[in-house]
Amino acid sequence: MHDIQELKQLLTQPRRIVIVTHARPDGDAVGSSLGLYHYLMVRGHDVRVVVPNAYAEFYRWLPGEETILDHQKSGAAAALFLDDAEFIFCLDFNVPARLETLAPKLLKAPATRVLIDHHRDPDHFTRYVWHDTAASSTAELVYTLLGEMDELSWLNRDAATCLYVGMMTDTGSFRYSNTTPQTLRVAAALLEFGLDVESIYERIFHTFSEDRLRFFGHCLVNKMQVFPEHRTGLITVTQQELDTFRVRTGDTEGLVNYPLSISGIVFALLLIDRGNLRKMSFRSKGDFNVDQFAREHFSGGGHRNASGGVSTESLEAVQQKFLALLPQTAGLSEAALPPTSS
Repeated sequence: MHDIQELKQLLTQPRRIVIVTHARPDGDAVGSSLGLYHYLMVRGHDVRVVVPNAYAEFYRWLPGEETILDHQKSGAAAALFLDDAEFIFCLDFNVPARLETLAPKLLKAPATRVLIDHHRDPDHFTRYVWHDTAASSTAELVYTLLGEMDELSWLNRDAATCLYVGMMTDTGSFRYSNTTPQTLRVAAALLEFGLDVESIYERIFHTFSEDRLRFFGHCLVNKMQVFPEHRTGLITVTQQELDTFRVRTGDTEGLVNYPLSISGIVFALLLIDRGNLRKMSFRSKGDFNVDQFAREHFSGGGHRNASGGVSTESLEAVQQKFLALLPQTAGLSEAALPPTSS
């Protein structure tokens, strides 16, 4: 890792910069990328944000969102920006593979690469690294990096809005265990820009389409399985169900958390048939480590209480493998729930 102050010095003159983030970007990916984008634009740089593919409609109001380039739709243009860039900032992913088809273009680009991320075990594919697994979000890390470089005075309301959304979504509105005193201090500093918190929350969480709401209802009534003896909940979704409810990118976001709202449940899996792959979202409460579980059994990883996985096996085969693992998963039956206040 090279010195961050060295990076600051390199950015004192206008540069051609591209910001990239992971496939199917979530709130932290979009929010942190746009937050950094606004800062760099104010500093006089030529900046583009490039994403591998589409993201949820409820992030399309964020300031600067209209400038984002979708590689899946504009592959040639995205490749040109990467080839021409002097610096590429890699946000919210720890391995290039998370860019999917954009990864080879990133790795062959001649630009100096900078990583800002909070996932475990990042690959060594960048010259500069700002990495902390204890951070709530990459958006929080963008803020702390600017603080380390003494650049916070260049933030504006648009940047603050985007960073706040990244932090809010990755912390479950500041209620997950990754919310630290530092997280709340950063959030408070962002609110000083006069953010409309109620409006932000409404735009993110209260803009369900009718199809999405009916899809959630169908999953909870007809597809959720609960295994109290293993303190586990499971929701499976077929490709046909995705088609029936016209599920769009981002419409499954948050669904995996619902089984965890059942008393005594500490482990949840959302298993979705995505054509050639079965995609998994793991969530847990307390001490149960879903990052380790995903890494060991489903070619995945992420965070201690929120992780993902993939498989080329059939939906039924993945489900059966998952269920077979539950009785032998060390620590699940003894997983400690977060302490309750007295």
